[in-house]
Amino acid sequence: MSDNSTISKDKYVSLVYTITDNSGETLERIDLPINYIHGRDSQVIETIEKALEGKQQGDEVSVSLGPDEGFGEHQEELTFTDDVENVPPQFHQLGAEVEFQNDHGEVKIFRVVKIEDGKLTVDGNHPFAGKTITYNITVKEVRDATPEELSNGASNAPRLH
Repeated sequence: MSDNSTISKDKYVSLVYTITDNSGETLERIDLPINYIHGRDSQVIETIEKALEGKQQGDEVSVSLGPDEGFGEHQEELTFTDDVENVPPQFHQLGAEVEFQNDHGEVKIFRVVKIEDGKLTVDGNHPFAGKTITYNITVKEVRDATPEELSNGASNAPRLH
């Protein structure tokens, strides 16, 4: 293949991926292609972007990230437990999300992770926090980015972070 189809700075890249944990269990699967402009201010983790450098359409790349590069360490101070009666009924299910805002206006999503013995626990950590994860990426398309894409970014910049 020509250099035109090799991932390098300012190339439009389209990819799909799965995220697996250490046991190989799939934690997330993205089948709708994610698009970004390589080497630009995208939200792609630097380690992943470096691993994709020089790859071509159809290539598969696996990148393992520890908590320090991926979703951070699990922070116990972001886990809270309260009596279930003190929590509004709409949050009485596992996976329910509640948004809290601190005094500085910063917003954080907390998820209900446990309900037992009359207690409900919410966790503000990302579900993958504290885990070593592997991105299993398949490159779907590589081409020169258009001038408009270079100015505005690709249509759905990825959140590989």
